[in-house]
Parts: sequence; C-alpha cells; structure tokens
Amino acid sequence: MDQVNDDRRPEEDAARLGLVVVGEAAALQSGDESALDASEANIRDTIDELVDEPLTPRQEEVVERLAQAGGTLTAGLSGALAAQTGAPVDAVLEGAARSVLWQERLAAEREQGHGPVQHDAAGSERVDRDEDSGSV
Repeated sequence: MDQVNDDRRPEEDAARLGLVVVGEAAALQSGDESALDASEANIRDTIDELVDEPLTPRQEEVVERLAQAGGTLTAGLSGALAAQTGAPVDAVLEGAARSVLWQERLAAEREQGHGPVQHDAAGSERVDRDEDSGSV
C-alpha cells in the first residue's frame, strides 16, 4: 500500500492501470509464460500501490481478474486490428500505450490551464491560431 496516493491525480492512476492492461495484452500476445507471470505480478503490485486501504483477498482477486480481462480484450482487439490493417500486433499495442499516455498528458495540461495547445494522437503539439488576428 502506498501512502502518497493523495498526491497523484486520478488520471495518473488511470494511465498506470491502462498501461498495466496493455502490458497484459502484450504478454498474452507473446505467448511467453514468463511474460505472463511478470504481467500478473505487475498487476498485483500496481493494485497494491494504488489502493489506500488493504483490499480483502476477494476484492484483490476481483480487481486482478478485471485487469486480466481488460488485457484479454485489448489483446483480442489489437490482434483483430492488426489483421485488418496489416500492421504488426506489437505496433498496435504500442499505439495503445501511446494513447493512454497521451490522454493522461492532455488531462494534466487541462488541469494546468494550457488550453490553446492541441496534440494529435502521436502526442505532437499543434498550435491553434486565431484566424482574425493571426496570433497564437
């Protein structure tokens, strides 16, 4: 259990969980038993660090199963998208991880009041210009 949870924004925790799910999907896609074991340990460690109070054994198991189910769904959807587009599954999963990080970054910027700067899905900045004055 981590006592610094109050210092993190919910979006940071959500991003971390999203990356755990993508990691589970990557482990499932790899078919490597040691990667699956490491992913499951990562799920348990992450949950333990994110909760403010100890979970009951049943609650912990349910949360772990939810993360695993999310990984399974992500793996299946990534495989389907890869098959449809001809992209490697690893590239699709990498895109999913970038998307999770991008969403967290946008949330942080909104919180800091950085409204006019926009980002594309790859995280590149795009400046919106005021067409009447030509200013940024």
